Amino acid sequence: MAGKTLLVKARADGPFAIACFEGREFACLIGKNGAVAAAGKREGDSKTPLGVWPLVAGFYRPDRVDALGVCQQPLEADMGWCDAAGDPLYNAACEADYEASHEKLWREDAAYDYIGVMDYNLEGELAEDGIGRGSAIFLHVWRDKAPHTEGCVALKAEDLEAVLAAGCDGVEIVLA
Repeated sequence: MAGKTLLVKARADGPFAIACFEGREFACLIGKNGAVAAAGKREGDSKTPLGVWPLVAGFYRPDRVDALGVCQQPLEADMGWCDAAGDPLYNAACEADYEASHEKLWREDAAYDYIGVMDYNLEGELAEDGIGRGSAIFLHVWRDKAPHTEGCVALKAEDLEAVLAAGCDGVEIVLA
């Protein structure tokens, strides 16, 4: 299904946002420190990058949930995502025992039961100051009582399921 848009109306000063998808409007979370223009995004700043980011891949935790779209791949217990700026795998999948800094994708909580990978900094670019432009900027499940994300967009499970069921072909996340 091409041409679908998840519009996230972000705030510059806080983690609460409103999302719109296929005529529905619902609450979501963004980074603890709000949103920032993509050029100003830095690794570890807890900000969500503004811009238009195509949905390019997805993962699901097969022991808990079912796949929703054709672009989703099952997570495996040994999967991680590298967040070490300057590493060859910066902002890419890695193994959970990878030597550089990374986060594990197989979590005890439900946050990564579904993951939508946005086409944000997938080339692993560094800013002029040598700091990474941010990694692991995902769509994921809003954990119970979570007050914010570290830069991702978190949706309630049923809202995220609706977005991911649309597949990846032509789906865009507009962070405005």
